[in-house]
Amino acid sequence: MTFIKNNKAMTATILSGILILVGWLFKLNHFETTAIIIFLTSFVIGGFKQAVEGIQDTWVNKHLNVDILMVLAAIGASIIGYWMEGALLIFIFSLSGSLEEYATEKSSKAIASLMHMQPETALKVQPDGSFLEVSINELTIGDTLFVPKGGSIPIDGLLKTDNALIDEAAITGEPIPVSKDTGAELFGGTINLNDALTMNVTKIADDTLFAKIIRLVNEAQNTPSKTATMIERIENIYVKIVLIFVPIMIAVFYFIFQWGWNESFYRGMVLLVVASPCALVASATPATLAAISNGAKRGILFKGGAYLENFSQLKAIAFDKTGTLTKGIPVVTDSFFDEQIDTQKLLNVCVALEKTSTHPLAKAIVTKFNDQTTETLEGIVIKDITGHGLECVAYNQLWRIGKKEFIFNEQNLNRPFLSTAEALQLEGKTVTYISCDHQIVGYIGLLDVAKADAKEMIAFFKKQGIHTVMLTGDNEQTGKTIGTELGIDEIKANCLPEDKTAIIKELKEHYGTIGMVGDGINDAPALANASIGIAMGNGTDIAMDVADVVLMKNQLDKLTYSYQLSEKLKKVTLQNMIFSISVISLLILSNLFQMINLPLGVVGHEGSTILVILNGLRLLKTLKA
Repeated sequence: MTFIKNNKAMTATILSGILILVGWLFKLNHFETTAIIIFLTSFVIGGFKQAVEGIQDTWVNKHLNVDILMVLAAIGASIIGYWMEGALLIFIFSLSGSLEEYATEKSSKAIASLMHMQPETALKVQPDGSFLEVSINELTIGDTLFVPKGGSIPIDGLLKTDNALIDEAAITGEPIPVSKDTGAELFGGTINLNDALTMNVTKIADDTLFAKIIRLVNEAQNTPSKTATMIERIENIYVKIVLIFVPIMIAVFYFIFQWGWNESFYRGMVLLVVASPCALVASATPATLAAISNGAKRGILFKGGAYLENFSQLKAIAFDKTGTLTKGIPVVTDSFFDEQIDTQKLLNVCVALEKTSTHPLAKAIVTKFNDQTTETLEGIVIKDITGHGLECVAYNQLWRIGKKEFIFNEQNLNRPFLSTAEALQLEGKTVTYISCDHQIVGYIGLLDVAKADAKEMIAFFKKQGIHTVMLTGDNEQTGKTIGTELGIDEIKANCLPEDKTAIIKELKEHYGTIGMVGDGINDAPALANASIGIAMGNGTDIAMDVADVVLMKNQLDKLTYSYQLSEKLKKVTLQNMIFSISVISLLILSNLFQMINLPLGVVGHEGSTILVILNGLRLLKTLKA
């Protein structure tokens, strides 16, 4: 019963097929009237859905489709006494329709599984410490929730517990769990793998990342590709041509070829069947839906089939630098300390000073040198010179760390070992200086370094003949350092948001189809103006909203996968179109030479439709690198 409830179309098709078999047995035993009644019943059961859809589409949308042609062909076959052939036509047409419906459902599996994983209730922590189960729609920002071990995070929020291990595969497509510390962001629909945790709600149910993913995939699956739209337009015209062409050919068969009325009409019905563009109509949509679902399962959300289809048409692609091509946080790349200073004391002081700051440069220095310290220097008085640096007295010496102008004076300006510091600045690095009793004793070079997969990704696009551009608000030297390291063709530095937009428009005029990859508010105008705007998933909400493609995790290899998926979609769609047109042409010619009968025409025509749908479903599989 469950199968029948969930697969109504396929159930009707199977029942139609069984009735044809029963009718055929009655016909063999010369119970003609009973056989005709059974075949008619098979007509109604197998063809009802397609007939209703065809009539509604014609009447409401003024759009002729292949459903009408199939119904007319079946009625025509019955008129001349080919009851079984007509029933067989409806059965196989119903089978191809059921398979197409199956393909659509199969390709929607990613979104369906996501929706099943989305929790409907949450355990809200009451003032007395007890738990109350409530609908996630009743939650408000600031509520405290309890999530047991193995439970789903019900809504977006911040972790209150010291640490947690979260399975974020539903959001990012990545199987490796993520460790979280207090204050870390949690996403609804992900799984708590460790001990029970508590969290604070930061978003209402409709605004969660999970809800956005579901909306994005739903929108994408309801937005056809350009090829599918083109085929739909052709279908309407093509059906009209067939409806005009078939009566003309019946007249030609009868009056010119002099085949006799029954044969002429029969050949007209065969022509009506084999000339119908069922396989052509099914060439693009199932394949596109399958490809969109393929991407969704791997954390790549396309907001429409057209963006997926056009991805492989890119002629140029522009990237924001910070947070997109780079990690977005500085790291220590170089360090130089005076040989005359006690390096251990210097490191102890540097880490003690920088631990009191929240500046990204300070965090990078602590991360680099914290494990190398031997003392915590508790109790020292640290003075924060806002905008310049930090100072303290330690080991009976005055220490400073910070900007050049804060450290330098006439006595220490020309120390020989500072020459390397200038070289670091020329490489686009930020240099932090250290002094002891007003003498420079060291300096540290820091840089927002490129992501591990950025260079490989850039090389991939260049290999495809796609022009690469980096847009950055940083100075020219910093931009050049990263751009040269990655092998980017063109580097645009000192870019304000309006500059990025202007550059995107220029690239669009010069190259045609271009992509823009970014993650920040300042990237939003450029993303909106690109042919395909691509937002990194951990970027700002506005960047994700205006983009056409969203990468749910900041992995640049998802860009190369998107290109490969688009290429595969283009190949599969082209294969389907060539195959379907070839089959239609072959069947039409075979009918003109009286080489096929109606059942063979039905099998050839609807069989090609089934093969086209199955070929499209191959796009559900993970692509090989």
